[in-house]
Amino acid sequence: MKHQLLIVVLLSLALGTTGAGAANISGTWVCSVDRASEKGGPFNVTFVFNQEGERLTGTFYGFGPIGEQKVTGAVKGDKVVFGFDLKGPGNKGAFTATFNGTIESPTKMTGTVGSPFCGAGCKWAAAKKKK
Repeated sequence: MKHQLLIVVLLSLALGTTGAGAANISGTWVCSVDRASEKGGPFNVTFVFNQEGERLTGTFYGFGPIGEQKVTGAVKGDKVVFGFDLKGPGNKGAFTATFNGTIESPTKMTGTVGSPFCGAGCKWAAAKKKK
């Protein structure tokens, strides 16, 4: 029995701990949204993330009239999804801006985003700001 337990422990260490959790992306990220398929060209926005386990919260800054928004999302392994809810003028026409992506490294993420930034979806790339 002791040997079986030892084998399980050694295999876990060799293969990585089961449920080791997601990469932590807490910090400030500068995100460039490429609107090649839309008018207006690329633009930059900033996200400040706080991650606890897989849960992601934070703040979005930028993009003209949208201003500052509260962000929520999740990180699972190297996949990330985050966004914020917006209401149109006079609190009409509410929609959600959703960023889907992949964590490429501790300082780089890439993905796609749709409305309100791009109707059919655009690519984005984010770099973590150094402290």
